[in-house]
Amino acid sequence: MTNSEIVEQTIAFVKETLQGAEGGHDWFHIQRVFNNTLLIAKEENVDILVVSLGALLHDIADAKFNNGDETVGPKLAHQFLTDLKVDHKTIDHVIQIIENISFKNSLEKNKEERFSSLELAVVQDADRLDAMGAIGIARAFNYGGFKNRELYNPEIAPNLKMSKEEYKKSKAPTLNHFYEKLLFLKDKMNTQTGEKLAEERHEYMLGFLKQFYQEWNPLEPHTGFII
Repeated sequence: MTNSEIVEQTIAFVKETLQGAEGGHDWFHIQRVFNNTLLIAKEENVDILVVSLGALLHDIADAKFNNGDETVGPKLAHQFLTDLKVDHKTIDHVIQIIENISFKNSLEKNKEERFSSLELAVVQDADRLDAMGAIGIARAFNYGGFKNRELYNPEIAPNLKMSKEEYKKSKAPTLNHFYEKLLFLKDKMNTQTGEKLAEERHEYMLGFLKQFYQEWNPLEPHTGFII
């Protein structure tokens, strides 16, 4: 089987598996991350098959939709790639990407022990870009609605020093998510292309927050957590 055929088979598998998924973590999220991955990869010396499969399979079974179990996605991806007879080295690298791509893993204290590769860096940037800008805003509020969370509560301040476990268990209003994750992403990009694309999306989110607070309380238009 050629690399192109492997990618096509993977696309079909992901589309079928994610039918009916929450709108911020559905096939279209995967497609956007895949496209961003290929865009960033143009400027990096990476294994295209590895980054393609990493992007396509990175959210095949997100832990937040599987009772917090972070092993489901890697196991499902490993079995699928094994069935396709993808070589073991590629499979291992893709699984490492899936296991290490998440923002919440950056909150762990033992950072020096985590896996790293240029391929992971590229896919991670692509995934983080989809959590920023107009799409990132839409995804944040879509997930907040899915979990029946408040849009904003002036009495609940963002927790800027969360541990990984606190992050996973958080039920804070959606707007807090900007301060607890989204506004950090610009400075966590790994590649020059990622950094460049993140700048515009970051500024868009700041503009959105300013407008949000103005509309929330027009008598005190500049109140809020905005930085």
